[in-house]
Amino acid sequence: MSSRWRSLASTGIIVAVVAACSGGGPSTAPSVAGSAAPSAAASPAASEGTTGEPATVDWWHITTGEPGKSIFQAAADAYTAENPNVTINVTVLENEAFKTKLSTTAAADYPDLFQSWGGGIMAAQADAGLLKDITADIAEWKDTINPGAMSIYAYNGTQYGVPWDMGMIGFWYNKAHFEQAGITAPPATWDEYLDDLEKLKAAGLEPLAIAGKDKWPSMHLWTYLVLRIGGGEALSQMIQSGNWNTDACTKAGEEVLRLNALEPYQAGYKSADYNAEAAAVGNGKATMELMGQWAPSVQMDQSADKKGLGDDLGWFAFPTVAGGAGAATDGVGGGNGTAVGVNAPPEAIDFLKFFSSVDIGNKLNTDNVGLSTVIGTEGSVQDPNLQAVLAGRGDATFMQLYLDQATSGGLSQAFNDATIALFLGESTPAEVCQALTDAAAAG
Repeated sequence: MSSRWRSLASTGIIVAVVAACSGGGPSTAPSVAGSAAPSAAASPAASEGTTGEPATVDWWHITTGEPGKSIFQAAADAYTAENPNVTINVTVLENEAFKTKLSTTAAADYPDLFQSWGGGIMAAQADAGLLKDITADIAEWKDTINPGAMSIYAYNGTQYGVPWDMGMIGFWYNKAHFEQAGITAPPATWDEYLDDLEKLKAAGLEPLAIAGKDKWPSMHLWTYLVLRIGGGEALSQMIQSGNWNTDACTKAGEEVLRLNALEPYQAGYKSADYNAEAAAVGNGKATMELMGQWAPSVQMDQSADKKGLGDDLGWFAFPTVAGGAGAATDGVGGGNGTAVGVNAPPEAIDFLKFFSSVDIGNKLNTDNVGLSTVIGTEGSVQDPNLQAVLAGRGDATFMQLYLDQATSGGLSQAFNDATIALFLGESTPAEVCQALTDAAAAG
């Protein structure tokens, strides 16, 4: 399917709808087939992109679960085995802990490589002089990465990071629970979805897991309702104008109230973090969660047996809303990438090239850690659910980057704070829309 690029915010950041990748990859691919690094050669030569002098690279990432955590460490070990002059200090942080630590880190102590989602927060970091312009540094190999995904990590024509994962949010569900409740197929409409929640409750099941403490998971559900009701053009206009006092915003909130009235959430949802949400699904306690392409690996890691739901796990796209202007293929998505700190040595960028290989991309795909952005890795996506995510990503003619990442400052935080209050029964649709409008005006 053809792709269409949309301007998402006044920052000028463009988020592309990413279609399936094709083509070749970097000429040098590390081996990370297992969790351990490969054996080093007797006297390996330093990579062309390094100085050959002793260098230290500080790398912060948020891939806390297995097997992703081991894959990342194996990549670092494999690189340093080939480049013994380089030391990579890996710091692994949980999502919220990472955000807190980064926000309180002085500019002089900023990590060389760190987790990034692109968007408005990356733009703010660039404006603050915290990021390195790597446009020229990656010119020779940037075309090995899907250009749409790469564009998320560019700002005002300057490249500040490189993506390793790009996908789309959808519902992950327990097929056995659906069968138990007499549901024969995933719902295509929001009304059908609400009906199915009642069927699941009648069968004694907890239909939907959310993370009241971490806020952002349910924000994506609200975003989808705004998108399905108003459509992509209307949502883009709200972001650009800062006016959220619209029919689409209000009606989305009203649909959340319909959802709340069914009391579909898992026990303890108000204090649950994202790991607890994933565990509820992975352990077969709750039936569904609305989450990105990383969900299967996190569910496995957080489940008691480290196996998750296995073949009982399914995926479906967010349903349409009756009378809504949004297309059934419109998506909310994004992915993960690595930004480069302003003081990063050449070795940090050389490691990014090493990490952005077909070999590592294939490993991320086969182990369900993410959906690689490296051109030529699609064939390694064997999991039928992730194939469905790829198909959804390819069919989309509009893709909205996560709202708390597409924006920055007070508005970014307001998306999480205002919307979770609605799910917790502590706000009204009108109050949510006004809170977002006020946050946008405050800058």
